[in-house]
Amino acid sequence: MTAPEVAPAAARFVESREFLHQIKTRVGQVVVGQDVVVERVLIALLTSGHLLLQGVPGLAKTLLVAAVSKTVDLAFARIQFTIDLLPSDIVGSEILDQKTHEFRTHRGPIFTNLLLADEINRAAPKVQSALLEAMQERRVTIGNNNFALPAPFLVIATQNPVEQAGTFELPEAQLDRFMLLHRLEYLKPEEEKEVLRRNTRLGVRREGKGAVARTEFDVLDGQERGTSEQLVRAMEDVQQVHVSEAFLEHVVEIVNRTRNHPKLELGCSPRAGISLVKASRARALIHGRDYVLPEDLFALAEDVILHRIRLSYEAVAEGHTSQQVLQEILGEVAR
Repeated sequence: MTAPEVAPAAARFVESREFLHQIKTRVGQVVVGQDVVVERVLIALLTSGHLLLQGVPGLAKTLLVAAVSKTVDLAFARIQFTIDLLPSDIVGSEILDQKTHEFRTHRGPIFTNLLLADEINRAAPKVQSALLEAMQERRVTIGNNNFALPAPFLVIATQNPVEQAGTFELPEAQLDRFMLLHRLEYLKPEEEKEVLRRNTRLGVRREGKGAVARTEFDVLDGQERGTSEQLVRAMEDVQQVHVSEAFLEHVVEIVNRTRNHPKLELGCSPRAGISLVKASRARALIHGRDYVLPEDLFALAEDVILHRIRLSYEAVAEGHTSQQVLQEILGEVAR
């Protein structure tokens, strides 16, 4: 694939690129060494997709999401998923008013712009499925009534890949609702040293006659915020990013190869192709382009595809991994 011959980026993109750059800069003042993760969060935000972050505890997943929400001035809610969580704890319920003897609707924390579902795999499948309607249709049902969710609405979920006690694996239907699944890794030594250096400068915060040690979350307060109008304009600009016919053909080829590969028993649905195109357009805008490149496709392929495919029993027994199979497919397409 070669870069398409298109006109230079339109002047209207300049403001959106600057807006996105400011977000990354402000988040970088709080979170160290997670540039790729910040990019994935922005992609999800710009495309109204949903993001699943997978990583061991302590990699600043919650801090990152909170930083983005405060930087872009979004309503933010966090749900700690546990084994005893109920669907009504997420979407809300109808409550009988003892004075009027009528039911009134109590809206749950899902009525927000940015919802952090912390350790989503710790909740029972019934609770996980409560998110399905909201993630797909941007609306929820409470009793006999349907309620539209605020716009934008984005679910960012986290899960710990190591500790499996008391967890429930997310079903394929749930996983397919996530546009991206990004796997976080440990920081580089120099980045971790910077984290420690910043932590030593936090000091304490006085509260009444006492005080408490400040944390990275305290740094979020008082930061300059972007407006919702700037976000809307950036989302509109993503829709103007050029996608060539050749790019679409390569996306279709990759998706179809996952369905016909002998080592895979489950390939990608059409939603995977849609997600690849949407995410590539957003990544192009973040990188200052008004057209997609092959590098967008290959940079996002693992995050979009890996959680949507499943190895056959024979392939697992032979020691193959999903990453190996995907890299094999991408190598064939790139030739």
